[in-house]
Amino acid sequence: MNEVMLAKDIFWVGKIDDREVPFHRLILAKGTTYNAYLLKTEKPTVIDTVDLEFGREFVEYLSELIDPKEIQYIVINHTEPDHSGGLAALAGRAPDATIVCTEIAVNELKEMYKLHSRNFLVVKDGDTLDIGGKTLKFKETPYLHTEETMITYCIEDKILFPCDIFSTHVAGKEFFADEAGYDITEDFIGYYNAIIHPHRRYVRTLINALEELDVQMIAPSHGYILRNDIQKYIDLYATLSADTVEGKKVTIVYTTIRNSTKKIAEYLKKIFEENNIQASVFNADKSDQAEILESIKEADAVFIGSSTKYADMIGNLEDLLKELKKMDLQGKIGAAFGSYGWSGEATEVIQDYLNQTNMDVQSTSHVIKTTGMTHVEFPVRVRFAPKDDQLKKIEHSATYVADLLLSAI
Repeated sequence: MNEVMLAKDIFWVGKIDDREVPFHRLILAKGTTYNAYLLKTEKPTVIDTVDLEFGREFVEYLSELIDPKEIQYIVINHTEPDHSGGLAALAGRAPDATIVCTEIAVNELKEMYKLHSRNFLVVKDGDTLDIGGKTLKFKETPYLHTEETMITYCIEDKILFPCDIFSTHVAGKEFFADEAGYDITEDFIGYYNAIIHPHRRYVRTLINALEELDVQMIAPSHGYILRNDIQKYIDLYATLSADTVEGKKVTIVYTTIRNSTKKIAEYLKKIFEENNIQASVFNADKSDQAEILESIKEADAVFIGSSTKYADMIGNLEDLLKELKKMDLQGKIGAAFGSYGWSGEATEVIQDYLNQTNMDVQSTSHVIKTTGMTHVEFPVRVRFAPKDDQLKKIEHSATYVADLLLSAI
């Protein structure tokens, strides 16, 4: 393969996979590429690697450009194996290289590739690294599309290495979008919809990060490298991730023992209202059932919660849930929540009732299978009173539903 140079001393060292590739429960009919980059500076640096399947091939090709023993830094923007999969093979051939990543990524990489004895450099948002003639700047972009993700920017060459972001799944013979021979916009948007859109809320973090960077080239981890019309592609992400639906309503119903479940309900309401979604909260033991049911009829999403007592729900909630089974709730989102001390069966009982309706009932299993997110949980279960990390868990679940309500592809 001929050398592919992005700028002085910066080379593409990835892998073209022109098969029909199974990926995220999709079949990539146009194949894909796993883009990695070598910066041949005074302190030679590799940014990202390739899929696990091609680790040996990756190192062999890289060795044509540099002796791997000379490599001093390996930057891993994202730990998913289609990006970090070549790390084990490369680390073995580059024994003195320091692995650069976010704090969350360290343990993941150690466990995935048995790198417990390797030297890691943890970088935080805004940190820079002098690699001898070039300077790398790092920006954290969590949940695009996993929590440990970051992007890397070469200050001198104004090149952004954003990993999955701004990618396309195309195994083209040309490496640069302007040489593809066609308008790649459809492929670009298709990738966004399949991979990034479920995480659209976090695109705002990306857009904010880019405001302080003068990006003249985008070198992603899949597909075409972008060197023309850069602002067009950035604007597309901003447009595609913007809220597109207004006037949505959520009904939140709960019963509580010591107000812990009430606090969850109130925090859910707060998060929805911060997202310009009208939220109505009802205590099922104090509100008129007919009023609650009418609110549910008008709502776009319904959250039902209870404290747990003797392995069950409390108060009048079960009577309400029995009524829901008789209603046509097609098109509404349903979710269960609750607090507990010794055990937390109430949320699961509510989940069982919700699953007997025709609502789109949220579950952790469904979220993981459709988005890969592991930080969003349904039902939302909080032990004792919600605080600190538990409030963050509630927020993740509420914002996930808010995004479902506010966006449309």
